[in-house]
Amino acid sequence: MLDTPSPDDVEAIVGLIERAGVFGPMDVACVRELLDEYFGKGDHGGYEFLVFRRDGRVLGMACYGPTPLTEGTFDLYWLAVAPEARREGVGRALLDRAEADVRRRGARMLVVETSGTPSYEPARRFYLARGYHRQATIPDFYAPADDLVIYVKRFDIPGP
Repeated sequence: MLDTPSPDDVEAIVGLIERAGVFGPMDVACVRELLDEYFGKGDHGGYEFLVFRRDGRVLGMACYGPTPLTEGTFDLYWLAVAPEARREGVGRALLDRAEADVRRRGARMLVVETSGTPSYEPARRFYLARGYHRQATIPDFYAPADDLVIYVKRFDIPGP
């Protein structure tokens, strides 16, 4: 079941990021900070969060929002699925809902930034399979031998 998180979900979401197997301590701190913004500001700090629950447990999360200083561009900041729920459609459901939401809000495109390390290969394949196009790579962006890989899905250009 997809829905918006409550403050009671913060620790479950942070725990999900910790257990994902690809995120480090800086990532965990960043998600916690975004959740503080989301629950602490009337406008949610410009972020939208979704969670996927099964039997009351948070098994996935997505965070996205409009890209500042752009017209119709949105960023998918985070998409994470619990290891035990991978390949069960959780990520696809979260991404589909986020895409539908940004399209309703006038999105021209959704931008995803991810790592070029081997541990992120499944994520990169996932985005390609969902219709995203690899637009750029910045070598050594995150750290030496850890490239930034940027994917984009356009909504203002008819697909095949």
